[in-house]
Amino acid sequence: MSEFRFNENDLKTVRYFRAPQDNRVVAIYISGDFDEYEKFPPYLDTPEEIAHLQAAYRGANPDTERRTKAHITDDQWPLQIVMLERAPGGTTLPHYHIPDRELPKLPTRHQVLICQRGAAKVTIYTTDGIHLGEVTLKRDDLILMLEGHQVEFLEPKTKLIEIKQGPFPDNDAADKVDIQEQTRHAHR
Repeated sequence: MSEFRFNENDLKTVRYFRAPQDNRVVAIYISGDFDEYEKFPPYLDTPEEIAHLQAAYRGANPDTERRTKAHITDDQWPLQIVMLERAPGGTTLPHYHIPDRELPKLPTRHQVLICQRGAAKVTIYTTDGIHLGEVTLKRDDLILMLEGHQVEFLEPKTKLIEIKQGPFPDNDAADKVDIQEQTRHAHR
């Protein structure tokens, strides 16, 4: 999928934060209660894609795949989020992933936060400092952040997993750019 094929306003467990000036995605929040697989189906558009699915995933068929696998991110992004829900016994053949093209050069590194316990408020900003809104991460929630953000831990023993593109710069100061909030601009 190179473009999203759904109406964002119809989503209940996914929220896109978009920059007001050009509508680019700045962050994606996914609730731990996510169950909207059919709104993000893997697009099995050709007989070759369907044949590969059936060969690579034991017991898979296109109808089941559309109800149990969701491609949340655009296929061109360097960090992909795919939600999976499988019945016991659902198995992929042993495999690993390789790039089939050079990774794009980006002005920021994408980062994911996953809440394992507790709660944390994540405020989303564009790189220009435009405030887009906030979400509270609770157990099993995640957020993909492509641009600015602030994280506030709300409960004792809150545990977040942070995943971001590497390699890590030489030091923490080289890893980030501090932004100043420009305008409060809430988006849903």
